[in-house]
Amino acid sequence: MIACGVIILAAGASSRMGKPKLLLPWGDTSVLGQLIRQWQSLGVKQIAVVHGTGDKAIGSELDRLGFPACNRITNLKPERGMFSSVQCAAAWGEWNSVLTHWVIVLGDQPHLHAETLSALLNFAGAHPEKICQPSRRGRPRHPVVLPKAIFERLKDSREETLKQFLQN
Repeated sequence: MIACGVIILAAGASSRMGKPKLLLPWGDTSVLGQLIRQWQSLGVKQIAVVHGTGDKAIGSELDRLGFPACNRITNLKPERGMFSSVQCAAAWGEWNSVLTHWVIVLGDQPHLHAETLSALLNFAGAHPEKICQPSRRGRPRHPVVLPKAIFERLKDSREETLKQFLQN
């Protein structure tokens, strides 16, 4: 059985949308609220949200959702891109010590079904030493599940993107 930590990437500028995608409504909550709820329902051990420095809107939404401040990771340089948020999460020292795997979750995927996510976690449990990443039409997709040994290498990686890291 694996013990998962979830990293929700919320530091993006959402420049095309004009406002953060994670704050858009989704059912009776926001996109961010749906992502948190979705992973909580799957029984993961810890959820952390990576947000940009000074991002008051995301912080306010996390407050409204009752999301604990101790599970918020600040990316001081979000302009460096998504991989910088992943590396911030890998370097963060507050992860629960029982975790064996981490799930990297994009902020714009509240539509994924619990059954799909559960299947991904089950697959990771059956292959605990492997990177588990879904694909569609032969192309890698998210979320991606990383075992501890690989996750710990992220913080010192010199790659520029998660895709490059995963290929090496």
